[in-house]
Amino acid sequence: PRQNPIFISVQLHKKFDEENGANSAPQVQTKTTMTSNENNKNNGTTASNTTQPPSLFCSIGSPETSLSNETVQQKVNEFLSALGPRRDVLILPPDFTRFHSQAGMITRFVSEYYNFTKPENPTTSTANTAAAAASSSPSPPASVPKLQIIPALGTHAPMTHSQIDLMFGKELASKTNDPDVENPFVVHNWRDDVVTIGYAPATMVSEATYGMVHEPWPAQLNKLVWERRKDNHDASSSDLPPLVLSIGQVVPHEVMGMANFNKNLFVGVGGVEAINLSHFIGAVHGMEKLMGRGQNPLRSILNYASETFLQTNLDLWYILTVMGTNDKTGEVEIKGLYIGRDEECYNLACDLSLKVNFNLLEKSPKKMVVYLNEEYHSTWLGNKSIYRTRMAIDDGGELVVLAPSVEMFGEDGHIDELIRKVGYVGTPKIMEEMGKDEDL
Repeated sequence: PRQNPIFISVQLHKKFDEENGANSAPQVQTKTTMTSNENNKNNGTTASNTTQPPSLFCSIGSPETSLSNETVQQKVNEFLSALGPRRDVLILPPDFTRFHSQAGMITRFVSEYYNFTKPENPTTSTANTAAAAASSSPSPPASVPKLQIIPALGTHAPMTHSQIDLMFGKELASKTNDPDVENPFVVHNWRDDVVTIGYAPATMVSEATYGMVHEPWPAQLNKLVWERRKDNHDASSSDLPPLVLSIGQVVPHEVMGMANFNKNLFVGVGGVEAINLSHFIGAVHGMEKLMGRGQNPLRSILNYASETFLQTNLDLWYILTVMGTNDKTGEVEIKGLYIGRDEECYNLACDLSLKVNFNLLEKSPKKMVVYLNEEYHSTWLGNKSIYRTRMAIDDGGELVVLAPSVEMFGEDGHIDELIRKVGYVGTPKIMEEMGKDEDL
């Protein structure tokens, strides 16, 4: 029997309140960090290119917080300065389906810091330069590194030039069709561009699927990401190893519980085997048991692969946002910014997302209406209208979806064929059809 949908949502908040004090005033999560250069200065030592900032560099956020673009840029600049100069920078932002994450803006800030593109807002840039000078932060690098951007498409369609322009700005977009420079944007092909770097144990997959699947989960990455591993770097060189930045928004997610963190790598720039199995695990495990839960069996699989293969082999850092709606203006704003290299920054972002991205209703509506804007051009994406209302709508209720831009089922051509062939018929029927159809 299905659990009461509102009870599920309330339990999420109850757990959070128990851990943080149900009657306490909302707290702003903050963390003050010291750059490697400042630490060396205080210790009377000379900074070297082997120093690293703390694993949790930035943690700012609360339901009442509203971070300005200038503050975000200043924090990003301070972080990049603490990392030291790089000759090779790889950025992994989301695609256009996460337009409101502000990952496009942050990617632009990174590009401007490394002088790869000119500032699109000179006033902001000047203000941040002055702020950096006032805090004795090192200046941005004089030389321009190699910089590549791989939008984490997963199974989604490639971004168009107009989408790149809207999300990442005109300066970066102009480089996509400039014959004099190499296009920094790389289209991820989840079927052909990947390498398997290891496996998560079959026992973890079996636990997540209630014994339905007993096979290891392949950790797959775009080859360009794996080429940045430290053992490919000349240790005798004075240069620091390639830098990999994963940028995105933590928000409740129907398959992973909470979006982003290592999902941005293993799914966003992952391969067909890993993505298909992770989606299947999520569907079998049950969306009501996953949505809004940062810790779950599927995330444990990715965390295992991340700790075993990514943290030891890549100089990988995460820049995560939490977005929420301003109660007075109705505008979407940045409620939290978290920068780190391990699970801690993700967990903090999850805590805040639970507070600002869940709407708790007094009772289950009999009818709900969802409007999908131009970001949703397929049912593969548009099904979020179901995922994000099913825990609230009443049993036997009616859901009306207005989707003027939907023109296909699957983002991927082969998946589109399978959906047209089988249809949306529910989990039991799909499981039955899988026993008959090898392709499915």
